[in-house]
Amino acid sequence: MRAIIISVDFGSPDHQAHADEFTMLAQGAGAEILATVIARRDRPDAKFFIGSGKVDEAKLVAETHGAEIVLFDQALSPAQQRNLERAFNLRVIDRVTLILDIFALRAKSHEGKLQVELAQLQHLTTRLTRLWTHLERQQGGIGMRGPGESQLEMDKRMIGDKVRTLRERLRKVERQRTTQRRARSRSNTLSVSLVGYTNAGKSTLFNALTRAGAYAADQLFATLDTTTRRIWLENAGQVTISDTVGFIRELPTTLIAAFKATLEETVHADLLLHVIDASSPQRDEQIFEVNKVLQEINAQDIPTILVYNKIDLAGYEPKVDIDDAGKVVRVYVSAQERTGLDGLRAAIAQAKIDILGNNEVETFEDF
Repeated sequence: MRAIIISVDFGSPDHQAHADEFTMLAQGAGAEILATVIARRDRPDAKFFIGSGKVDEAKLVAETHGAEIVLFDQALSPAQQRNLERAFNLRVIDRVTLILDIFALRAKSHEGKLQVELAQLQHLTTRLTRLWTHLERQQGGIGMRGPGESQLEMDKRMIGDKVRTLRERLRKVERQRTTQRRARSRSNTLSVSLVGYTNAGKSTLFNALTRAGAYAADQLFATLDTTTRRIWLENAGQVTISDTVGFIRELPTTLIAAFKATLEETVHADLLLHVIDASSPQRDEQIFEVNKVLQEINAQDIPTILVYNKIDLAGYEPKVDIDDAGKVVRVYVSAQERTGLDGLRAAIAQAKIDILGNNEVETFEDF
């Protein structure tokens, strides 16, 4: 769809990185970006978020370019979104809705689709009073995947019934995962989960370690469904590795809640590999955002190894950093070039003896 972006700058030094990330999100959803309007403010306007003057400017830009949709890089309240749609006479999609829309587009598994639908319905319950009469002729496109226009007409009772049904079906999935985890635990198998900021290269690393064919692409949220593979590491034995959904700043809380079953793989892992894009100028902020989400899902105390990926782009050499206690804290790899993976496998093997205990595992000095 033909779209303009309204990017709001509150004076943050990383505003450009935030704006670039949102542009990637919009393109990932299939939007054709015609123009970007920058609104600089000290605080949000209660009615329009960006103020009436900037709305008039953006409206002129939208009309000039023939835009079909307006994308906001911030989260809007239901009232602000309604007021903006009336002003533009176009559909207005905020950051939260856009992320939900991408998840609806990318979810492939039955479980993933259930989780996305649950998140969308929970988001819609706060916006059932929106007046869509001016948009009746517009069908499909960004922001309308999943539940769609027809479900906006459902009352809260009907949506509530649907939400309860989806939660029950997801609880069944969760029970199945619990059974699988118990089986792995009894077999003394180390459970490893890849976590990290979206587009950090988790799926590429997952494929490199497991020789699996998980979908990997240079785009945000390429992976939504958890994929688990069992591998054999020399001197470590059986290890299960799970590739999970990437995190992002301002990830909608409804999405975190809806993806509880998927994130359970992270919460119950024995070891986390926090995959970091070593070439990203925003890597420190991305590390912070991932740690924040891990805290929200109570996974902050799980043993973690930082895996600095894409060293071929950052100009680093493969290496392993060990702390004073002899534990691996950082590993530098390129999943794309498959360099540094031996050091990572050795680090996982060392972690197994530290976490589960295994006299057959060599000490790290042997590698």
